[in-house]
Amino acid sequence: MRAAVISDVHANLVALEAVLAAIDAASVDELWCLGDTVGYGPRPNECCELVRARATTCLCGNHDLAVRGTIDLAEFSGDAGVAARWSRGVLADDALAWLCSLAPAGEAHGVALFHGSARDPVWEYVLSDEAAIATLVLTEEPLVLVGHSHVALEVALRRSTLEGGLAPAGTELELGEARWLLNPGSVGQPRDGDPRAAFLLLDLDAQTARFERVDYDVEQTQAQMREAELPESLVVRLSAGQ
Repeated sequence: MRAAVISDVHANLVALEAVLAAIDAASVDELWCLGDTVGYGPRPNECCELVRARATTCLCGNHDLAVRGTIDLAEFSGDAGVAARWSRGVLADDALAWLCSLAPAGEAHGVALFHGSARDPVWEYVLSDEAAIATLVLTEEPLVLVGHSHVALEVALRRSTLEGGLAPAGTELELGEARWLLNPGSVGQPRDGDPRAAFLLLDLDAQTARFERVDYDVEQTQAQMREAELPESLVVRLSAGQ
C-alpha cells in the first residue's frame, strides 16, 4: 500500500495544487493529512475543499482548532492571531463543519498519526531528542508520523539509540530495521530553509519512505495574501522557507 503524507497546508492553495499534482504522478493509494489545513494563508475554503475530497485520513491542527472555535483565539498572538481571526471570518459553513469533524490524533494502516506529538497532539513540537523519545515511548507502532513544526524530519530508534535529523528532498529510508518518527514537512509554509512545498511518500509493503519537495509559484500566493491584507511578515517568510 502506497500513501502520500502532507501536513501544514495553511491555506496555501497554489502549493497544495502543486503537491497534489506530484502525488497524482506518483500513483499512491491513499492521501493522509496531519492537520493545519487552514491558518496563515489566503485560501482556507479552497484548501478545505481539496483536502476533504482527496484525503482518506485527515487530522486537525492547532490552527484548525482555533479557526473552528475550539481553541480560544487568545492562545494565538501576533501575526498568527491576526491570520486566524481573518480565516475565521471568511470560512464557509461547509469548511467549518468539516474542520469540526476532525481530531488531532489518529491511525491508518498501523501507522500512528499526530499533529503535534503523542504527548500533546495539539501543541508540542517534536524538534528535540527528548520530544522524539517521548512520542516513541508513548506509542507502540513501528512508524509514527507528526506534523506541526513545518520541518521535514527523520528519526530512528534502534534499540536504545536515537538517530536522525533533518530530511532534505530526496532522502530515502528503509523502514524495517528500526522504529521511526517522521515529519513530512509543510506544504504551505516550510520552515527548514527550503521554500518548496514538502510531502512524504510511503510504501508500506516495501517498507520505504521518500521525502519530496516541489516548486510552486510563491509569488502568486504572496499576491493573494497581500490582496487579503494578511500580515506582511507572513508573506515575506514564504520566499525563504522560514
